[in-house]
Amino acid sequence: MVFGPAKVAVFIDGCYWHGCPEHYVPPKTNPGYWSDKVARNMARDRDTDQRLEEAGWTVLRFWEHEPSEDCAARIAEEVEKRRSTARKAKREG
Repeated sequence: MVFGPAKVAVFIDGCYWHGCPEHYVPPKTNPGYWSDKVARNMARDRDTDQRLEEAGWTVLRFWEHEPSEDCAARIAEEVEKRRSTARKAKREG
């Protein structure tokens, strides 16, 4: 999910596919392949975060098991903070 004007990018990561420290369980079938796949996903996630942050974006990541109300509140807080900062800069600019 992207909030373009505020430059906030939101990701909801699946516990299995993104290696949740609480819920990830290594696979029993073809563990080499799947564990490597999850490791690549995690590395790609970090690379994506870095690239977005270098471009001036705020990156928010949540796990699929987190309460949606908590995620929504954190997203709204960050988007409003970024919008307020942009409005202030525009007035002062």
